[in-house]
Amino acid sequence: MDLFSVLTLIGGLALFLYGMQVMGDGLAKVSGGKLERILENLTSSPIKAVLLGAGVTAVIQSSSATTVMVVGFVNSGIMKLSQAVGVIMGANIGTTVTSWILSLAGIESSNFFIQLLKPSSFSPILAAIGIVFIMFQKNEKRKDIGLIMVGFAVLMFGMETMSGAVEPLADVPEFTSILTMFSNPLLGLLAGAILTAIIQSSSASVGILQALCLTGTVSYGVALPIIMGQNIGTCITAILSSIGTSKNAKRAAVVHLSFNVIGTTIFMVLFYTINAFVHFSFVGDAASPAGIAVLHSTFNIFATIILLPFGQYLVKLACLIIRDKEGDAKASREEEEFQALDPRFLEKPAFAMEQSRHAAVRMARESQNALSTALELLMARYDSVGAGEVERLEAKVDRYEDELGTYLVKLSHKDLNAKDNHSLSVMLHCIGDFERISDHAVNLMESAQELYDKGLSFSKDARAELKVFCKAVNDIVDSAYKVFETEDQEQAKTIEPMEEVIDGISTEMKNRHIKRLKKGECTIEMGFILSDIITDMERIADHCSNIAVCVVQVLEDAYDNHSYLDYIKNTDNEEFDKVVYELEQKYLLP
Repeated sequence: MDLFSVLTLIGGLALFLYGMQVMGDGLAKVSGGKLERILENLTSSPIKAVLLGAGVTAVIQSSSATTVMVVGFVNSGIMKLSQAVGVIMGANIGTTVTSWILSLAGIESSNFFIQLLKPSSFSPILAAIGIVFIMFQKNEKRKDIGLIMVGFAVLMFGMETMSGAVEPLADVPEFTSILTMFSNPLLGLLAGAILTAIIQSSSASVGILQALCLTGTVSYGVALPIIMGQNIGTCITAILSSIGTSKNAKRAAVVHLSFNVIGTTIFMVLFYTINAFVHFSFVGDAASPAGIAVLHSTFNIFATIILLPFGQYLVKLACLIIRDKEGDAKASREEEEFQALDPRFLEKPAFAMEQSRHAAVRMARESQNALSTALELLMARYDSVGAGEVERLEAKVDRYEDELGTYLVKLSHKDLNAKDNHSLSVMLHCIGDFERISDHAVNLMESAQELYDKGLSFSKDARAELKVFCKAVNDIVDSAYKVFETEDQEQAKTIEPMEEVIDGISTEMKNRHIKRLKKGECTIEMGFILSDIITDMERIADHCSNIAVCVVQVLEDAYDNHSYLDYIKNTDNEEFDKVVYELEQKYLLP
């Protein structure tokens, strides 16, 4: 085997890994985050967890991706450690699907239809169809299907290239003698583990082994310990992913490692013990790609059947290895909310968008809660507990704006479909408005505190007017929250008439206050406080208007706040005027 054959082997491996990546990304985009949501909504049934883990991994073609996702779920509190055990075991089974697909390369027959089953026969057809879909189809889902086809074709071409590069090794005695070394179980296991840890893909390392099998020089006795090692080596991805995570996330990575190490130990002890007495005849036979797939599946199914009943003990073992330090507090519910914006999910943009949507809705809800609490302090009775709650909620919303904004910027650089791109733009535009609403809630709380500290109170007429004003502002914020959550354009168009009415109420309240001031029914000091309250309420309505305009304009790919508002307010719009009139009657000042 000369230098050029080595370069061909490296090139084949590169194409294989790239094809697997492209195919997995295409499958993930087609699923639109549905597979990840299935995992997220997992029940406590261990068997169901195994089946879901196997199914998701079979589809996205990567046990590493599934286990990294599980580490992220556990880290963010979405999934319990006990649930993660079954998914991890299922992921090991699901990854064997790749080896079965690759085993098609070993088909030998002169029959035309059987020949068509060979990847070298149908891969070019898939590649051609895929390229047509990518270049000439406007539908994004069809483009993604084309991506899957091209990825699979590249993967299989890489496999064929590797097989062709190693074929001359069949006639090299030195190569055969090296392989004989790996018939030593410990050396074979170590070789498989190191190779898989380096390339971080058990599917790829199994593919390399299957390519070597086509030379006819790899026996089952050599292949078996290498496959065992490959299952251990694939744990490195989850271990690296758990660095800097919560203790439970680290434990999920430990569960993955301990499952494979214990499973490998049991399988190898049983196999070699029985072989010492029975002497399996197939051990010395030349392994085939299909035989490798059988061994790979048999081991993972065997390990799952043996260890699934002891899943709780794997969790206990992980807790013994990763101990809680004395005085460690459990992550609060609030911390878990922010941990849901896990960088690991960015590798699956569709699911990362789902997590971002949930976080943005929670932020909007907390902003609304801060305002509701502040208005209660203003209109009912001020107390320090409520004031502290407003400040806590405002600080939480501030943190959301910072962390969610950063996360969305990172997500914007990923490959998203049109719908997710629109949603991302809406979130980026609107989170600042929700943060400002919470700031105004603090201002209103401080006005309530000033009234309480100074022993002041509004006149009966002013309180009645303020009650109507608060109702209108509460309603517009509630509508804006629902518009943001649902991205409902029709409901968004109802916000601007409400904002117009609130502007009218604020103007009328200022005029009435001046009249009371002239009559001596109110003081200058009370006027300053009322003016601050009215200004904050107006600003809150303005931010609600911004949110509604954003939802309408971004989804129409024409974001221009001023032009849109100018159009609906200053043109002859009978429908708009009618809605404004109806709302004026609803929020009529006493």
